[in-house]
Order: sequence, then structure tokens, then C-alpha cells
Amino acid sequence: MSERGHRYYDEEDFLKAYLSRRSLVDNANDTLEKPVMLELIGNPEGLRILDLGCGDARFGAELLERNCASYTGLEGSKAMSELARRTLAGTAGTVILGSMEDWSYPQASCDLVLSRLALHYVEHLEAVLARIVQSLKPGGRLVFSVEHPVITSTLQPSGTRTDWTVDRYFDEGFREQQWLGSTVKKMHRTLEHYFSALQAAGLQVESLRESNPVRERFHSADAYERRRRIPLFLFFSASRPSL
Repeated sequence: MSERGHRYYDEEDFLKAYLSRRSLVDNANDTLEKPVMLELIGNPEGLRILDLGCGDARFGAELLERNCASYTGLEGSKAMSELARRTLAGTAGTVILGSMEDWSYPQASCDLVLSRLALHYVEHLEAVLARIVQSLKPGGRLVFSVEHPVITSTLQPSGTRTDWTVDRYFDEGFREQQWLGSTVKKMHRTLEHYFSALQAAGLQVESLRESNPVRERFHSADAYERRRRIPLFLFFSASRPSL
């Protein structure tokens, strides 16, 4: 069976559990990941945006409301792409069912390429980055989030964790974890690998961020304190040099 991450979201029970988790108060996506992505993106007005692994495209709908010039979401999961189409119904946004590893990227057509928590499913990161660079206009930017290497290097049992043991950090490759009732494989890479891969692709790294929690974004003080213990997400912003 393919190791590509989008296949998990076509499993009915997994998708149901994922959507339920995303609806929880103080969920990590809304308290930790989304705010940093918005900060790195800045004002999207007038931008032609490509979103790799767009999920249900709620983020795309927000960007359209903020007057981006166009929004295209690429989603490998059939079930997720159907949700995305319903989300974007009546807007100028479009959704394409396809894999970021195989899709024929439009040449020099995007001002901004996004990817939220999807690139850690990709085995051959350098190949995908090369395609992204080709799709960016000169001066265009890539902004993405992945699970932090501290997390992907930790073997994760099911349930709420009380401690984290980083192990075999420099042994890159797929790691298994029990998540949402399924065995999920995500690609572990070092922070250095991500940084070097961006540079090797010809991108200029502008920002590196981690998911440092902000108290005002949490309802629960306990949830906030727990998120201060370890970084869940890693973020990069990089640009294609102008001609």
C-alpha cells in the first residue's frame, strides 16, 4: 500500500476522528499552527495562491475572503477534496484531486505556495521542492508547516503523552505512530535537512519558526502550559530570487 499520507484521510473512521479532533477547543492546529502560518503569509491580497495538501480548504476560504487573487487547493485524498469543493462552493477557489509528488505544476504562475502539515508525509522532499520552485514566480514565496523533528523522532504511543523521548534523531526515514486509531507513517527529517533542502532548491530562507504558544490563544491554562513543554510544529518561509 502507498505510504502517501493522503490515503489515511480516505479511511472513514480516520477522517471522522480527525474532523472531530479539529473541532475541539484549544486544538493544536488553531492555537499553535494556524496563527504562525498567518503571520508568515502576511497580507494575501492580490496573490495567486497554491495550497498543497489543502484538506477541507477552510483556510482557502479565509484567504479568498481576504481578497487573494486566486486560490487553488491540491488534495490527494478523495474524501478531503470533496469536503474542500463543498467549502469553496460559490467562491472563486478551485480544488484539484492529485498528489503533490506527481501533479504537473504550472510554470511560474504562483505568488505564494502553501503547505500545512503535509510535507512530513512526503518521502522525496527535494523533488517536491523542485516542482514548487518551478511554479513560483520570481520573488514568489513558499510558506509551510511540518511536525517538528523533535516530534517525528519520538515514538508516539496512543493517548495523551506525559513525556517525550527523542531517539535516533539523525536516522531519517518513516516513523510509525498510533494516531486517531490508526498506524500512521510520517517522514522524520532533521531541522538541518529541511533548511539545507530549501537552500539546495534555490530558495532563500527568510524565516524559521517554532510553535511557541501564546497564552491569549488558549481557553485552558493547563493546555497552554502543556504546549510550552515541547514544540509541535516547525515553520519555514522562503522565496524564489527575483530575476
